[in-house]
Amino acid sequence: MGLSGMGDLVLTSTGELSRNRNVGLKLAKGLSLNEILDSMNMVAEGVFTAKAAYNLARKMKVEMPITDEVYKILYQNKSPKDSVMDLMSRDLKDERI
Repeated sequence: MGLSGMGDLVLTSTGELSRNRNVGLKLAKGLSLNEILDSMNMVAEGVFTAKAAYNLARKMKVEMPITDEVYKILYQNKSPKDSVMDLMSRDLKDERI
């Protein structure tokens, strides 16, 4: 929450030592999630958080398109390029509460 949460998000996204960022970079190079996780000696918590968030959203019937695509990249071998294309070509709709 707040500025500390924003700082954590920025660091996770850009920091050279970020485990989550390193998983993303290796996925972009074509390695499988299993190959990546097998080569790590630490936990990239975002991998497991993405699965939990995906399952919770489905259970609660909440639409979370970015989470859906991250899940598909990690667990269904969808290409990141295809995920971006699918997100960018979604029909526009009012998303106000």
